[in-house]
Amino acid sequence: MTLSLKSRRFRAEREADWLRLDALLKKLEAGRHRQLSDDDVIALPVLYRATLSSLSMARSISLDQSMIAYLESLCTRAYFFVYGSRTTVGERIAAFFRRDWWQAVQSLWRETLVSGALGLLGTVTAYLITMRDPAWYFAFKPRALAEGREPRASTAELAKTLFSSHQSGLSFFASFLFTHNAQIALFAFALGFACCLPTAFLLFYNGLMLGAFLALFVSHGLGVAAGGWLLIHGITELFAITLAGAAGFRIGWTLCFPGRHSRTAALAEAGRVAATVMAGVVIMLAVAGLLEGFGRQLITLTPARYGMAAATALVWGVYFYRRRRQP
Repeated sequence: MTLSLKSRRFRAEREADWLRLDALLKKLEAGRHRQLSDDDVIALPVLYRATLSSLSMARSISLDQSMIAYLESLCTRAYFFVYGSRTTVGERIAAFFRRDWWQAVQSLWRETLVSGALGLLGTVTAYLITMRDPAWYFAFKPRALAEGREPRASTAELAKTLFSSHQSGLSFFASFLFTHNAQIALFAFALGFACCLPTAFLLFYNGLMLGAFLALFVSHGLGVAAGGWLLIHGITELFAITLAGAAGFRIGWTLCFPGRHSRTAALAEAGRVAATVMAGVVIMLAVAGLLEGFGRQLITLTPARYGMAAATALVWGVYFYRRRRQP
């Protein structure tokens, strides 16, 4: 039997299913899904599998390439309707904010507590040491990040750094994404796989710098003003760092202790949760950049800065941790 004859017989026996599947796909691709009957909806996956079987058989007996190409195209089109996503990009973004992000953050509540505790421990440690001996300031705060805020500066010079700026809001925002704290957040997550140790160190070290900063201004009688200057964007920024550390801890802990599941399966699940949290962390860092670049420059009254800080804390707290009715 010639190849041409085999191809004709093969097509004649199965072409009716191919044509019906093609007709259904054309309706779906044209957005006329309401025209499909219940029988059409039930038949779609059956026709897809039958066509997939035809493609496999056509390849195995080496039928003509035009038929194989047609079946490949038909199967590819059908796959996206049978197994593909049923949601649009807009719906996925809405679902992220409506459900995915806060659920992922809530699932990391233990890691978040550990992450926050390490940052707080570093802050208290550096604060107490620096208050006792200001010479320790640069042991915790790199000179490159001091920007004129150092123990030798006068009270007037330090106050000037809190209430004046020579940069525009846009330049602050553009440079913020590359600042030390943004890098700390990203590295705290990325290095979590190393048994959590680098993440713990980075969170503690970030707390040390914060504690030294607070001690410097408190020693000059500017503690309240410095708190407002810091917290107007720091609530969002520091919480983002804490969540990034929590995501890193989840990866590292799962790698070391996968539990009842295989290490691969456990890491896959942990990775999905951590990736969702980190997508939100990037958003929070951008919001902190806007608050630092614009809010802190426009709001110069210390009470107003504390009010803005309290508002951001309330927004994040309610969004992430308020009780919701489970579906």
